[in-house]
Amino acid sequence: MSSSKIHFEISERKILLRLFDLLFIGLALYGLSRISGFYYFRIDENNWRWLIVLALYIMVFGTIFELYDLQKSSKLETVTGAIILTTSVTVLVYLLTPYYTPSLPDNRIQILYFYLAILLVLLVWRTAYINVIASPRFFKRVLLVGETENIEAIIASLKQADPNYQIIGFINCEEERKASVKFKAIKKFEQDDIHSIIHTENINEIVVAIYNSEAIASSVYVDLITLLERGFTIREYTQVYEEMAYRVPVQFIGKDFYKFFPFSKNNKNKLYLAYRRIFDIFLSLIGMVLGILVLPLILIGNLLANRGPLLYTQERVGKNGKPFTIYKYRSMVTTAEAQGAVWATKNDSRVTLFGRFLRTSRLDELPQLINILKGEMSIIGPRPERPMFVNELSRIIPFYHTRHIVKPGLTGWAQVKARYGSSVDDSLVKLQYDLYYIKHRSFILDFNIIIKTLSTVIFFRGQ
Repeated sequence: MSSSKIHFEISERKILLRLFDLLFIGLALYGLSRISGFYYFRIDENNWRWLIVLALYIMVFGTIFELYDLQKSSKLETVTGAIILTTSVTVLVYLLTPYYTPSLPDNRIQILYFYLAILLVLLVWRTAYINVIASPRFFKRVLLVGETENIEAIIASLKQADPNYQIIGFINCEEERKASVKFKAIKKFEQDDIHSIIHTENINEIVVAIYNSEAIASSVYVDLITLLERGFTIREYTQVYEEMAYRVPVQFIGKDFYKFFPFSKNNKNKLYLAYRRIFDIFLSLIGMVLGILVLPLILIGNLLANRGPLLYTQERVGKNGKPFTIYKYRSMVTTAEAQGAVWATKNDSRVTLFGRFLRTSRLDELPQLINILKGEMSIIGPRPERPMFVNELSRIIPFYHTRHIVKPGLTGWAQVKARYGSSVDDSLVKLQYDLYYIKHRSFILDFNIIIKTLSTVIFFRGQ
């Protein structure tokens, strides 16, 4: 028993974007070489590696410039800039690596043909994607079954995670029904109508969002079991949210927390842990060499627009709650905490002119490479917080101390996915991302974070 309406999952849309980007670019270049005087890039049995290198460049630079971000890919005004940046950098790097790619053509107009072929075909295909695949006709239609008190927050979180995830209606599943939900964004259905709703509303999936499983009405429970036995898709809210938003919704996890945090499989893999340490040392040494090269500019900037000591130290909480001293380039005025420690905020008035540049470029964190070499931090992990903020947040946010089961990091999943943590609400969001990383950390996720960190640096999104 499943709905006949076609829809695409998040993973399917990401594969479609990458696959058809490469397919249409390959077809465009092949067609151009056959019907015109374009000879720079010819696809045949002798030049197959040229296409592989081009595909690799497009995938890497497309990821850096967020060409495969589903939120951006659903709007032409946001994806156009990503297409132009990806095409421009890809073509430039492709031309500068002639050992692996074709030799530079004598006729420079060939380079323009090559650039326009990639650019135009991406623009045409992505426009088609927005108008067809990302259109309402392919949205997943969902029926939400849950408790009344959390309905508004749950709906908002799912819509934010994936705009193609369309919640059609809501059923209050509680045995003792509370007052009607005053939420006009979706329809309110009765408990006895689940089967008819699925057919009349063409529902693809039911999401069960209930904090207390004992409160679910017996009639709703029987209907859900019946639908499940018939093959209809029924999923639990926290699993759906984690899959869509790439974060763990700790505020909706109750006494069965151990079901949601299978961390041991990631933290006891000796091969992975050895790779992480080698990876940390290798990147730290490279980073320190690059840091020495830009140090004269940092010294001049500090002298002219930062006035005072260049370095500062601060106590932070590390792995297993053990405190350590962190090193940073100073970005605030020397009297920033004359009245005591306070949250740093976006556009903080305490940040100096040069300090703002250091923060947005992430250069202020270069001295933390010393912490990484000492083994107190890692390249990737949760951001280390100050002890007083940790104590405050752990009293308010459930499972906050869980983020300390791994080493803190210079960058991390929360740093590249969430805004600067300047409040309890921001800290809750960052904790959700941190727990997702701890739960799923792997070679692939680490690589993804490094790529997204490059995007953060390139677009000056650091705070």
